[in-house]
Amino acid sequence: MPRRRSQAHLHGGSYRPGPAGLVAVALVLLLVSGVMAWRALGPAPFPGEVPDPAPPRPAPEDAGNGKQPGEDEPAPGPESPRSPAPGSAGGQDGGAPGGNAGSSGAGATWRLETVATGLEVPWDMAFDRRGRLFFTERPGRINLLDGGRVVTLATLPDTVATGESGLLGIALHPGFPDPPYLYVYQTYRTRGGQLRNRILRFGVEEGGGSGAAGAAPRLAGRQVVFDGIPAAAIHDGGQLEFGPDGKLYVTTGDARQPQRAQDPESLHGKILRLNPDGSVPPDNPLGPGNPVFSYGHRNPEGLAFDPASGRLYAVEHGPDAWDEVNRIEAGANYGWPVAVAPGEHRGRFTPALRSYDPIIAPAGAAFYRGPIRAWDGSLFFGTLGFQPDSPGRHLHRLRLDASGTRVVEEEILFKGQFGRIRAVQTGPGGCLYFGTSNRDGRGEPDPLDDRILRLCPQAGSD
Repeated sequence: MPRRRSQAHLHGGSYRPGPAGLVAVALVLLLVSGVMAWRALGPAPFPGEVPDPAPPRPAPEDAGNGKQPGEDEPAPGPESPRSPAPGSAGGQDGGAPGGNAGSSGAGATWRLETVATGLEVPWDMAFDRRGRLFFTERPGRINLLDGGRVVTLATLPDTVATGESGLLGIALHPGFPDPPYLYVYQTYRTRGGQLRNRILRFGVEEGGGSGAAGAAPRLAGRQVVFDGIPAAAIHDGGQLEFGPDGKLYVTTGDARQPQRAQDPESLHGKILRLNPDGSVPPDNPLGPGNPVFSYGHRNPEGLAFDPASGRLYAVEHGPDAWDEVNRIEAGANYGWPVAVAPGEHRGRFTPALRSYDPIIAPAGAAFYRGPIRAWDGSLFFGTLGFQPDSPGRHLHRLRLDASGTRVVEEEILFKGQFGRIRAVQTGPGGCLYFGTSNRDGRGEPDPLDDRILRLCPQAGSD
C-alpha cells in the first residue's frame, strides 16, 4: 500500500501561506516578542503564575550534633527552608540594628532589636549589675557584650563540644562584683578518655573601664569547684542558676543512662544544690553530704527562679512525647524514666506543671518582671524544634496563677521566624533577651546566625 503523503506534498511542495496568512503570522510573532520583552523587564510574574522555586539549600554537614531517633526530638526528615509562619507574633525579622515595633495577642507592645550576630550557639546568658551581658558559646568561648560590641574574654580549648555537650551554662555570683566570680558548666575529657561535666569558676578582673571607653575585663584564677557530673554526647543538662538563698543550682542530664535518674546517690538526671565554693550545703534535702536537690529528671536545660515568690521552675526534654515544665520542690522525684506521661505518676512521683505532646524541645528559661504589664510575672523559655515545621522553634510564654501551680495563660511568639531559640534572659530596662541555636548542626543558619535579640518595652506598652 503506498505511503500517504502530507498535505504539502499533495500541493506540489512546502506550504506557502497567502497574503492574509502572512499578516496573521506577523501579528503572532509581534505579540510573542512583546510579551517576552515585558516578562524580561517586568519585576513580577504573570498574574496567577507561580515563580520557579529557589534551589534547595544543601543539608548541613553532620558535625556529630544530630539527635538520635527516640531522643529529645524525632529523627530528622528532609530539610526545608525556614520561613515566617502565618499569624506569628510581630512579623519582623529583627535583623535591623535599629529595631522594629510589634505586638502580641496578649496586648503587649514592644520593639525588637538584634544586638549581636555571627555567633556559634550562644548557650546561656547572665547580666551583671552594670547591665553587661556575659554569655557562653558552646564550642568553648566566654564572651561579654558591652556597649554594642562582643568581646571574647576566654577560649577554653579543653571543652568537648560534640552532640549536646560543650560550654553550656553561665552564672555570676549573687554578690557580683563582690566577690567577682563567674561560673560556667563545661564538658571535658578525662585523662582516661571519659567524658565528664564540671563547674569552673573564674575571677573577673576589671580592665580599668567599661565599654568602648575602657579596656574589657579579663578572667583569671580558673578553678574547678565541682566535678564528676556524668556526660555523654546527649543529655548533659548544663544550666546554672543562683537562688535567692545564695546557693548554686545545677541541672544534669541522664547522660543516656535513664535508670540512674532514679538513684538519689547518682548525679544522673538531677538538679543539684551547692554552695558557691562547690561544697554541699548541710541542709540539703537528701542529707548533708548529698548535692541532689531533686531527681527523676531526663534532660532539664532551663532553670528559673520567680523573683517575686522565690519558687524554682525547670523545663525539661521528654523522649518522643511529654516535654515538661516543672515546679521544683526540695527532695521531689519527677518520675523519669518510670513515669513519663501525665497519667503515669499515680501519686508516686511529682507530676509536671505542664506537659507537651507533640514535643516542643524547651531550652533556656527566665521569668519576666518588668514594665510590659501583659508579660509581668510570666515564665519565658526558648524552644528548639528539630524541623522548621515542628511545633517548636518559637519563644514560649506561660503565666501562672498566684499559687504558681497552674498555667492560666499561654502564648507562642515568633513561630518559625528565627529558627531554634535556646538562651533566654531578662535584662536591664525591662528588656527580654533571647539567642538562636541554628549553628548547632540541627538548624538552617542564615547569614546573621547565630544571634542575640532583645525585646524592649514600646512607648505606651501595657
